Amino acid sequence: MSELHLSSRVLALAEQAQQEIQGQFAEIDRIAEANSRKVLAAFQSARVAESCFAGTTGYGYDDLGRDTLDKIYADIFQTEDALVRIQFVNGTHAIAACLYGVLEPGDVLLSAVGAPYDTMQGVIGITGDYPLSLKRYGIAYREVPISPEDTPDREKLAEMAADAGVKAVLIQRSRGYSTRASLSVAEIGELIGIVKSVNPGAVCVVDNCYGEFVEETEPSQVGADLIVGSLIKNPGGGLAPTGGYIAGRHELVERAAFRLTVPGIGRECGSTLGNNRLLYQGLFLAPHTVAQAVKTAVFAARLMEKLGYDAQPRSDQQRHDIIQMISLHTPQGVERFCRGIQSGSPVDSYVTPVAWDMPGYDVPVIMAAGAFIQGASIELSADAPMREPYTVYLQGGLTYESGKTGILLAAEELLRE
Repeated sequence: MSELHLSSRVLALAEQAQQEIQGQFAEIDRIAEANSRKVLAAFQSARVAESCFAGTTGYGYDDLGRDTLDKIYADIFQTEDALVRIQFVNGTHAIAACLYGVLEPGDVLLSAVGAPYDTMQGVIGITGDYPLSLKRYGIAYREVPISPEDTPDREKLAEMAADAGVKAVLIQRSRGYSTRASLSVAEIGELIGIVKSVNPGAVCVVDNCYGEFVEETEPSQVGADLIVGSLIKNPGGGLAPTGGYIAGRHELVERAAFRLTVPGIGRECGSTLGNNRLLYQGLFLAPHTVAQAVKTAVFAARLMEKLGYDAQPRSDQQRHDIIQMISLHTPQGVERFCRGIQSGSPVDSYVTPVAWDMPGYDVPVIMAAGAFIQGASIELSADAPMREPYTVYLQGGLTYESGKTGILLAAEELLRE
């Protein structure tokens, strides 16, 4: 019989850590229960039936399951409309569809909380100078710098958003590869309020990746015009094989659909190829699966704190997404931690992660991920840009039990230094 070898020291620390975070676990379970009821109510309201799980091919006209799922997402997020499609290759693609749909030549895009995630920078034209970037279409870009306290600069946002040329404001919920804290739904609502008070016509687009179902409310309930995310993160529940979603005002969702396909066709085409059942079942499981990932993150924070490492958020802080940042100080520390996470994976546990030049990033990135769905961040993974301060970003865990084991194996690697 094969066994995972964990030392008595790590097991003892794990037991202590788990006892110390029971209060946080109870709150996570409460949120998961509330969100599960919300999802169930949306399924029932849409009268989901076996016929919704049949797929389409070719053009994908009259796909009952696809169109019903759009209604369910709109219900859950309390928006006028939603677009859920496997044709979105990732969250960046879905966000880009929104921005290309909202902005026209001569407009200005404003990022509300510093630079957006690395892969969005090529889309905008901040880096790379790629053909067909927003910059190449004559769309200007500005960003509100993070305050010296590593928080959103509300005064500067009000000043910059007041420019009549600003037609869209991008708000990224997650920290990405920055050191700022992830934004709560309440904070996002405050930022949207500031924008709307000085520029009522500006469209507020929230990158909701990693945040769905972590709180009881979503950014669409505090004024966001569009919220966007990936199905291989939270809302796919670990089952969706690919795809993304957009939810918000009807006319804006329609414009994004025209960018996903072409004007005049929009959402009417897009076959589902037999994937509907996975999208439905993944969404149904998502509140519970997200809770497992959040528990894994809280446990990781507490265990790393006990080992003397800085963890953000701290183990006793409220969560707004599934990402856990751990400062490991050296490239060797990052490599050891990622080796441990990889060894705790159900897939490719025997391989050694190494940093490489990933598309969309300006420095080598190391990624540990042995996932059933390639790149699925709701499954246990860890990644880090190989640059100072050598911080690793942990996320996911389909079950707390498996996620916890991966963290213990990472701790074993660190203790071997």
